[in-house]
Amino acid sequence: MVKTKGKNKKKKLEKKVKDTKNEDNDYEDMEAEDENNQVTKQVYLPGDPLNEDEELVREESAYEMFHEAQTGDPCLSFDVLPDNLGMDRNQYPHTVFIVCGTQAEKPDRNSVMVVKMSNLAKTLKETTSDAESDDEDDDEEDAKPEFESVSLKHFGGVNRIRSTVINDRKIAATWSDTGKVHIWDLSRLIHAVNDSSVMASYTRNQESPKALFTFNGHMTEGFAMDWSPVAPGVLATGDCSKNIHVWKPNETEWLVDQRPYIGHTSSVEDIQWSPNEESVFTSCSVDRSIRIWDIRAMPSKACMLTEIDAHTSDVNVISWNKFEPFLISGGDDGYIKVWDLRQFSKQTPVASFKHHRSAITSVEWHYTDSSVFAAAGADNQITLWDLAVEKDDEEKKDQASANDSSPTENLPDQLLFIHMGQTDIKEVHWHKQIPGLLLSTALSGYNIFKTISA
Repeated sequence: MVKTKGKNKKKKLEKKVKDTKNEDNDYEDMEAEDENNQVTKQVYLPGDPLNEDEELVREESAYEMFHEAQTGDPCLSFDVLPDNLGMDRNQYPHTVFIVCGTQAEKPDRNSVMVVKMSNLAKTLKETTSDAESDDEDDDEEDAKPEFESVSLKHFGGVNRIRSTVINDRKIAATWSDTGKVHIWDLSRLIHAVNDSSVMASYTRNQESPKALFTFNGHMTEGFAMDWSPVAPGVLATGDCSKNIHVWKPNETEWLVDQRPYIGHTSSVEDIQWSPNEESVFTSCSVDRSIRIWDIRAMPSKACMLTEIDAHTSDVNVISWNKFEPFLISGGDDGYIKVWDLRQFSKQTPVASFKHHRSAITSVEWHYTDSSVFAAAGADNQITLWDLAVEKDDEEKKDQASANDSSPTENLPDQLLFIHMGQTDIKEVHWHKQIPGLLLSTALSGYNIFKTISA
């Protein structure tokens, strides 16, 4: 983000004249008056003071692509759906599919939605002549993003939603604030967003597929939920009463062990299955701990490793590295910590970062780069990190001798990028099939973006 002085007031004025008067002469006169206005740009870092005549604006040159979207009622949890459009896609425009759940004011107004975002064009502008610029403006009108959605009824707000694929069917699980966990087949909804005739029939007949399965065994609502990436259809859910249940599919439904996995002493906030071992998962809790479980043991004895005081307050989120034996965790204390499972018993993280100014709400490792991860915080920041980055001694010496007073001087070497502009960010996810593409959800809506360094 950058803060600018003078220019933004001009932009606001221009918009006002266009929208309210729509008179070209007025617009030209106003622009002539402002031609000599001085515009200054400064790098803005979270926490910096902002004067009355300054405003934050996104630095467009830092993004290869940036788009925004809204869904009506807030959708504070979502998952990226895999598609058949190919892996490692770099050619614009992009198409992405997500599944999300609403948090409406009334329980009977909630829904699960499948959203197709297409025509996501590259927004980074290359240097062009005036004539080419006019042509590009015309092209932009034709290249606006398209947003299609279809929903099914969901009683109660959706605390969390996670998807998987079972026998080529896209399936989603939802944690309802009513205390129930539901499983849904998304096939009909995905067909509808891809076929206008199916969408017309779905809408005309007011279709709303019923849940495949519902579990009522949790004593209260919860947030923790994850599908196993190794064992298809295996699910783990944790509630606000410290209990964890593991689900296993059979031919027609799911069998849920009524005996909870016991170890945490307070609300279970997040769960992550091992990316390599089908019997192992990890969990974190308001009790400040991170625990490693092996479901081959009895639920009462399945907790194998524990980091009692992983953070100084609630541990909100965790992510398990696909390539290395690393976990990252984020807590209410604003810290992001990296744990080496080979040294878990030492109870010391191999890295700890305190950049965010409030609670960490989401963390996720990159799907192909083992040293890169994204994090989101209640301070309205999304940050990108690379553990492989570190200044060598010579670089540090050069910086010290130059008496560098850059505003980024005191930032961690590993911090690659800061994204802002959303309010009350809840989740951020990488797209597995489009390298570097990130999607985030917040109270203010969705951002879909790719940085120039991704």
